[in-house]
Amino acid sequence: MKTIDKFKIDIKDLKNEYDINKLDFDTTEDISPLKGIIGQNRAVCAMDFGLNIKRRGYNVYVAGMSGTGRTSYTMSMIEKLARYKRDNFDYVYVYNYKSPNEPISLKFRTGNGKKFKKDVEDVLEKLRSDIPRTFESREYEDRNKAITMEYETMTQDAINELNEFAKSRGFTFQITQRGLVSIPLKEDNTPMADEEYKQLSQLQLNDIRQSASKLNNDISEYLKKIKEIEEEFKNEISNLDRKIGESIISFYINILIENYGYNEKKLNFLHDMKDDMVENIEKFKPKKDTEQNIFGFMQKDDSKFFTRYKVNLFIDNSEQKGCRVINETNPTYYNLTGMIEYKNEIGVLTTSFMELKAGAIHKANGGFLILNVKDLFSHPFAWEALKRTLKTGKINIETLNKQYGYIVTSTLKPEPIDVDIKVILIGDNRIYNLLYGYDEDFAKLFKVMADFDVEVDRNEENIYKVARFISSHCEKEGLKHFDKKAVLKIIEYSSRICENKQKLTARFNQIVDILYEAENLSDDDSEYVTEKDVKKAIESKKYRNNKYEQRLNEMFEDETLILDVEGEKVGQINGLAVMGTGEYSFGKPSRITASTYRGKRGIINIEREIKHSGSIHDKGVLILSGYLGEKYGKERQLSLNTSITFEQNYSGIDGDSASSTELYVIISSIGSIPVKQNIAVTGSVSQKGEIQPIGGVNQKIEGFFDVCKIKGITGNQGVMIPIQNVKNLMLSDEVIQAVKDGDFHIYAVSNIYEGLEVLTGLCESEVDERVNLALDELIDEEEEDKDEKDN
Repeated sequence: MKTIDKFKIDIKDLKNEYDINKLDFDTTEDISPLKGIIGQNRAVCAMDFGLNIKRRGYNVYVAGMSGTGRTSYTMSMIEKLARYKRDNFDYVYVYNYKSPNEPISLKFRTGNGKKFKKDVEDVLEKLRSDIPRTFESREYEDRNKAITMEYETMTQDAINELNEFAKSRGFTFQITQRGLVSIPLKEDNTPMADEEYKQLSQLQLNDIRQSASKLNNDISEYLKKIKEIEEEFKNEISNLDRKIGESIISFYINILIENYGYNEKKLNFLHDMKDDMVENIEKFKPKKDTEQNIFGFMQKDDSKFFTRYKVNLFIDNSEQKGCRVINETNPTYYNLTGMIEYKNEIGVLTTSFMELKAGAIHKANGGFLILNVKDLFSHPFAWEALKRTLKTGKINIETLNKQYGYIVTSTLKPEPIDVDIKVILIGDNRIYNLLYGYDEDFAKLFKVMADFDVEVDRNEENIYKVARFISSHCEKEGLKHFDKKAVLKIIEYSSRICENKQKLTARFNQIVDILYEAENLSDDDSEYVTEKDVKKAIESKKYRNNKYEQRLNEMFEDETLILDVEGEKVGQINGLAVMGTGEYSFGKPSRITASTYRGKRGIINIEREIKHSGSIHDKGVLILSGYLGEKYGKERQLSLNTSITFEQNYSGIDGDSASSTELYVIISSIGSIPVKQNIAVTGSVSQKGEIQPIGGVNQKIEGFFDVCKIKGITGNQGVMIPIQNVKNLMLSDEVIQAVKDGDFHIYAVSNIYEGLEVLTGLCESEVDERVNLALDELIDEEEEDKDEKDN
């Protein structure tokens, strides 16, 4: 074993242990809570730039994995900026008197929208009170009566002229409830009574009817004159009403104009409202008592008419300090763009401008809108609506009824509102790349990406910040504070998560989970959370998720899964793989075997033949062919078949982390070189024989160690890893102690021949000699067979 001691990894390299004396506190209670984020300087700079630049298209895409603090930091940074940014305005929707189906939007300085609504509705209330009172006054009654009497006289004079003309034809005209009615005259020129009319013979009736018909044709000019007098009377009364109403309405509207008519749009609206009120002065007049209709529910509701004079306070920022920050967690189409609500009235859906409801884009106008990309894309039309708003700078409220084929009896087309908004999308890098590659608008609208990394440097500053992060979380959530050793254990756990002793994980949600669990497991009589509590929390979390790992270990124990951890064998080696169930992953050793015989097919990947091999694994096997061809096929044609497989594996295999292991076992099989079964192997390989790094190195080492414990520790067992993976080692205390005691060994190699030396005890020249001899024998046998066949 001494010959391979040079490949052993030093104890200090198995884990990055931090000097506890460098921490100048005893517990997290002694340090100030963290404000801000740990590391992520690149993302912070991008975020700062994107939020402060005032140009269209510079919206921000926050990329990163969940748990890196991307959302919480984004919110905190925006809320801080929002305190000093005051670009809010109030918006109201009002009735469009010229085009009723197109409500008008009006923009006000913050707080004035609410005031405008109150002032307008106060004016309406006063008008509905003052106008009826005016029309019930004696002054109005006198003026109305004077006009009425004047036109009654004119009407009577016209009727008298008509009667003079009709008298010569045996008729007279009288005004009744049915209007102007012709009545036949008797011989004494007095009107005929109904009883007398009914006693007439049929011949007499026919004569009267013929005479009446002829008379009607002759009196058209008289009737026209009477009609004109009637119309003139109505116009005169209407003009009186309008004049009186206009004087009252103008008084109040002029007050509104004085307060709000500072731009043309508001001024035009107030004038239009005044004109409409004057035009509909009848609606304001006192209602006369009418006979009760048994179909009262079908009578027209005048209160609905007055809705046109109300104000829909669409966006009210009167109570808002700073600009708006809207985090829309359910970004449906309507939640983003607003909606038009409908009411069912006697089976008919109707609406009005008062039923316009604001969406998240309206509410965030002048400020910031935060959306999660996955939530956004889970709702039809939402993404297209957001893009359209950002491209045009306007937000439209439109229904999806036409797209879905729904039918409504009335609809609106509200005037769009100008939008000045900064949108922050939160998602991962995969979605960012898809959008950037397949949506040409995305790159124009989201020019800034704030990329939150999953890991940060493990330096003095960030270690101290993690301690402050723990302190702030304890303060915020009311947890016990953590002592110094507990903090160091969390630092180790953080490096373990990101599999790099020089890094700390930026997925702080996993750290927070341990904080909660450690505090929960802490003894009630303990003032602080200790290292023992943190260890217990980590082990408890592992126990909850390692059922599958335990089942596999039981199968190794009862030898259902066959694995040798002692001795030497030709064409057999122990490889290492990582398996996972959800957030938990673990290492699993697996026997790999190779068989070599004469033939022309080269390396036969059994997993590939049965379609259980992934493309990356296939690539790794093909690399082995390249290595063998260059190393041993330059002076001869390689005439062999080597079948290789993962024994007792019945599921798919992918990845190239076992490619070096496969090469070792192939060389062992070709050259009949025994391989140590007490050393498990991992690492990929290049065509030049260089060992390349892999992932999951800690889990792989610990997985083989667990199996060795089950089968019995002999003192010569260990794992061989790529030398580049030394920086990833953050092994468990149990494995490190076993290495310290000399019961377990970890080797690091940089090329195939260093690995072969560890596994076989042979140097490069000895290995090549055996392999070349075996290849030559295969060729000689093939030539002998050929000669025998020729003879």
